[in-house]
Amino acid sequence: MKALTVAVLVVCCLVAGCAFFGLFEHEGPPFNKQLYDMYKQTTLKQSTSAEVLARFAGVETPKDAFLSQSKSIVALYGDKKTGKKQWFNIVTFDENELVARRKYVFVYDDRPKQLFVRPWEGSDFGCQMVLPKDILDEPYANENARRIAILKQVEADIRKDTAEVGTDNKMISTSGMMLAQTMSNLLLRLDASPVLASRFGEPNGLDFEHTTLLDKGRLRMVVDDDIVTVRMQLGSFTKRGKLGFEGFAAMED
Repeated sequence: MKALTVAVLVVCCLVAGCAFFGLFEHEGPPFNKQLYDMYKQTTLKQSTSAEVLARFAGVETPKDAFLSQSKSIVALYGDKKTGKKQWFNIVTFDENELVARRKYVFVYDDRPKQLFVRPWEGSDFGCQMVLPKDILDEPYANENARRIAILKQVEADIRKDTAEVGTDNKMISTSGMMLAQTMSNLLLRLDASPVLASRFGEPNGLDFEHTTLLDKGRLRMVVDDDIVTVRMQLGSFTKRGKLGFEGFAAMED
């Protein structure tokens, strides 16, 4: 058996070259956990723009990260290994009170497809938002209609926030459009089968088909008072443990 394994590895190396071993290279900093921890450090309705900006520009900021900001948004973003891994942390603030209203974390891993190895591409996205009062006070027909309306608000805010800060960076703009389009496609499915929204709060969320090579997706959403928390994974990330929220601690690099 060992001889067969070695033979397979040799053949793979000869056919795929050094790129084959690149599949198993450790990504290096910033590790995914660092990005999730940065996301967790912002508390909605409490963290100020000055605090977030100081943290994003501080000594713990990942090497080769870039800082971008608009009137009400601060974004930290970067990529690794010639674009095979892209990421961002974004925080949006109330323009009057200058406290955090929405926060996002995103990781996209685009490792090459080789031989018998299934595509490694995948993305992991999390966000938390303070919901507008009119969304919460609307008299919905049932709880599933309420959940769908909230997800529509999340999708709209993703488009708006990433477009605003994405004027400085095409990666953020493109990633935001991809995330929003994925949610938009899911919403079309929910319009046809609203009962599927009842699965948002389950431990592994709602599974759905993705329209690109990422293939599969899953989304979890919970609402606590006026704050909604969303976690969405696509591609290879859907196979990496339960769809938890707390700092995304279960995720690995």
